[in-house]
Amino acid sequence: MILLAVTAETWIVTGLGFGIVLVLLFCLVYILQFFGWIMQKATAPKAPKEGQAPKAEQTASKAENDDLAAIAMALYLAQETGKHDAPTAMLTFKHHDTAWNPKSNGFNNVGF
Repeated sequence: MILLAVTAETWIVTGLGFGIVLVLLFCLVYILQFFGWIMQKATAPKAPKEGQAPKAEQTASKAENDDLAAIAMALYLAQETGKHDAPTAMLTFKHHDTAWNPKSNGFNNVGF
């Protein structure tokens, strides 16, 4: 029995396998696009009625509001100079052994 022989059946099985993978990949892409379309429709903001101005929460998304809040807080804290310690330019690093860097696991240590 020859296991590595390339016959017509080998090419059929290879082609079917490759084709099934491609078809499933395309199906997965379209299913994910469909779910994205559904979620986009479900989370779309509602339009204001005629003659009524849109509310602030409808004009700016939550991410934009978070960005604006962060900028406002940074500006506020920058104005409050007396509340912060003066930063120093000196960094100190102290070496200490932990379970992550024991001397017994060194590369030069051959004994077990």
